Amino acid sequence: MSQMNSNDPRRPDRVQRYKPLPAGCIGSPSEDPTPDYMNLLSMLFSMCGLMMKLKWSAWIALFCSAISFANLRMHDDFKQIFSCFMLSFLAVVMTYLQNPLPMTLPFTN
Repeated sequence: MSQMNSNDPRRPDRVQRYKPLPAGCIGSPSEDPTPDYMNLLSMLFSMCGLMMKLKWSAWIALFCSAISFANLRMHDDFKQIFSCFMLSFLAVVMTYLQNPLPMTLPFTN
């Protein structure tokens, strides 16, 4: 048995135990809530654009959903983010179908 240990190439004195990095370190797998917030903002602005017929709100929803789609993580729910993107696109299309005139901002009268 002692001869088997002397031929063993492993070195127990060189073993280092795994310690995960703290949340503040560079390269740590911390969660970024930006895509979730942009997804929520996209839903809110698209509903405002659809209900109140505000073109600027529909465009902001499309912008927020594009940011959310661009920051997609692998474990996120793709269906939810894609449906939010389609809802914001639908809000832009529907506001222009109801009123095809160019968009006017509320503060430029």
